[in-house]
Amino acid sequence: MRGLFLSLAAPVSLAAQASVHTRPPALPQPAPLTVPAARNASLPNGIRLQIVEQHELPLVQVTFSVTGGSRLDGTAPGLATFMAGMLDEGAGTRDALALQGELAFLGASLFSSADWDRFTVSLKVPARSLAAALTLMADVVQRPTFRADEVRRQRDLRLTSLLQARDQPGAVAGLAFNQVVFPASHHYHRSALGDSVTVAGFDSAGVRAFYDAVLRPDRARLFVVGDVTEEQVRSLMTGQFGSWRARGRAAPLPAAAPTVSHPPTTRVYLVDKPGAPQSVILIGWPGVARTSPDYPALSVMNTLLGGSFSSRLMTNLRETRAYTYGASSGFSYRAIPGPFTAAAQVRTNVTDSSLVEFFRELRAIRDTPVPANELDRGKAYVELDIPGSLETTSQIAGQMSDLAVFGLTLEDLPRLASQVRAVSAADVQRVARSYLTPDQAYVVVVGDLSKVKGPIEALNLGPVTILELDKVAR
Repeated sequence: MRGLFLSLAAPVSLAAQASVHTRPPALPQPAPLTVPAARNASLPNGIRLQIVEQHELPLVQVTFSVTGGSRLDGTAPGLATFMAGMLDEGAGTRDALALQGELAFLGASLFSSADWDRFTVSLKVPARSLAAALTLMADVVQRPTFRADEVRRQRDLRLTSLLQARDQPGAVAGLAFNQVVFPASHHYHRSALGDSVTVAGFDSAGVRAFYDAVLRPDRARLFVVGDVTEEQVRSLMTGQFGSWRARGRAAPLPAAAPTVSHPPTTRVYLVDKPGAPQSVILIGWPGVARTSPDYPALSVMNTLLGGSFSSRLMTNLRETRAYTYGASSGFSYRAIPGPFTAAAQVRTNVTDSSLVEFFRELRAIRDTPVPANELDRGKAYVELDIPGSLETTSQIAGQMSDLAVFGLTLEDLPRLASQVRAVSAADVQRVARSYLTPDQAYVVVVGDLSKVKGPIEALNLGPVTILELDKVAR
């Protein structure tokens, strides 16, 4: 029978076969974006509540978010991420093992964390177990134990991870980059994980005092997505979180950050990693606010430069020259703007050549208009990524939480999609010229300086400074 089917198949000409393989299919215009409807409410103590009903699957995602994060570390870098990680290491009457055991019995997962902008406790649970799981989540948020022995154990683990980071060139490059771009008084100058000096001083009393100052209902939001009703969510959340009251004086949110400036000319910073088979390259400068009206054009521009697998940096350094497995670029959008970075890990013997190609691409997208087919591909990539980030309950809640950092909501996404579709080649070139500054860049390279220092100096990119590893990673 197989032979019969093969013999009956219509012959395909070589020309037709060639056209199939050489011409990509034409893509239709993306359909208008429709986002899930979110209902807004608030609890008696001021916690803001957003609810999205999705009844296709019996699952619920609850994301509890409190404004703050690592920008509240003050003189104790690493304290925010450490405290957030301790929330689920014992709460109420349960230690960490008992808490995770009950969550597993309910088919639920719960995680706590902090980034630069917020503290987050995330719960994913079958709808039938929501009420029971919220009892555990309420303990984690409102009644963490911060037992002295658990704090010591987690502190020792953090110190070990900081020590290990000294042997990770990528981690060292990130630390060095932040230290040269941001002044010592800036939140981003030091790692959100802290350093060995500050972390060694963490204790139960200090963690508890920090918790009291930063985890507060007046700064909190609850995002609930899944197989629930608005009435059900209001009732459950009021019962579990509505009577929560803050303790102690609130840590003030920073109104502004110290000024971050570009260098007058490109500056190069090198960190020695003797014997390293690869060099880590980071190139960048101060970034831009997420709320900038140029955000749609910046998204398209960066997608073409280094924000996708088919980007110019990836095509050049990986596909054409085989210098690296991957090269990328991007803006770090935070409540206080983070940096722009272009990065790759490259073979040691092509470190200087890789730098040449990085700067070639950074200048090319500024100097030459983007071809129409490349522009269309980049715009489609950005626009079609938006609905792709709203596929699951967790993704929707995550998007709601992310957008809230910038005072945005899901309703802003269709407008963003339309703005992306309207980006022109002139817009791409304009924002590239405005926000890409290859002649005023910070360049950090971590690698074997006995092999790469001379060739890098020969490029004459700018003044070269050697950074000591002990001062970068402490």
